[in-house]
Amino acid sequence: MARKDSEHQKQSMSRLFRGKAIFKPLNTGRIDERVACVREWIANIFFYTKNGKTVMIDAGYNYGRLREKMSWLDIDPASISEIFITHQDTDHVGALERDSDLLFKDATIYIGEIENRYLTGEVRRKVFHGAYRLPMVKADNPKRLLKDGEIVNIGDIRIECILVPGHTWGHMVYLIDDEYLFTGDTIWFGADGGYSFISTLAEDNRLALRSLETLEKDLRSREKPVKIITGHTGWTDDLDFAFRHRTEICKPFTKRYSDPSAPYDGYLEDDDTEQGARNVPLAKVRS
Repeated sequence: MARKDSEHQKQSMSRLFRGKAIFKPLNTGRIDERVACVREWIANIFFYTKNGKTVMIDAGYNYGRLREKMSWLDIDPASISEIFITHQDTDHVGALERDSDLLFKDATIYIGEIENRYLTGEVRRKVFHGAYRLPMVKADNPKRLLKDGEIVNIGDIRIECILVPGHTWGHMVYLIDDEYLFTGDTIWFGADGGYSFISTLAEDNRLALRSLETLEKDLRSREKPVKIITGHTGWTDDLDFAFRHRTEICKPFTKRYSDPSAPYDGYLEDDDTEQGARNVPLAKVRS
């Protein structure tokens, strides 16, 4: 998304969702010694570090403060050579756009082979029940296309790619080192548990529900603790909380799906500070 389009989306989405208590992103900071987060308005970018190697998960908006906020975490953009994209929505790939600050111009993009069809223009991304087409993202980075179930090793980091279509046709989640699941826009955490992500932004809500059911069965079959980390609403290590309402879709204009702990306007960032990033761990959501 071009910088001007990103700014336009910030303004329009802020007006649309103000007071709805839907978006509650993490602030910039660290979940633990391996996972760091940069907040961009309502979206979170994640960095996973192991044995001196850092990979990036999603690339946020076309956002002017990314370098600044990465510095709060002592992460150098030049150190990022691999970026794993859950899906191509403009709030998840904006830092790769041609008119961005090009902090990662030499990094390789890892993206699902189905999802890549949005980037090539073979398919156009539609939201609000097909009524609105998002602007195309134009990026020149080299790409590595991923298949469902593929395992990618980056240094000592093991990344399992899991297809979860519905929000977009080729949405992927990434299970890293069998302990950290980065879910993008697959799950939305409300005050009382997880739901399928926001209804108005999905390509196919019924498909999203089926994908969430399959994902839950997969995770429970592994019988190993997993941190579930979302693109817009925080993280938890409680599977029961994460999937408590997996048969329901978050409907953003229905009061029962709002969360009193969410900010009135998620696009205001006054509480996202360097002091907080350096000193306040990012707590999990309470079940």
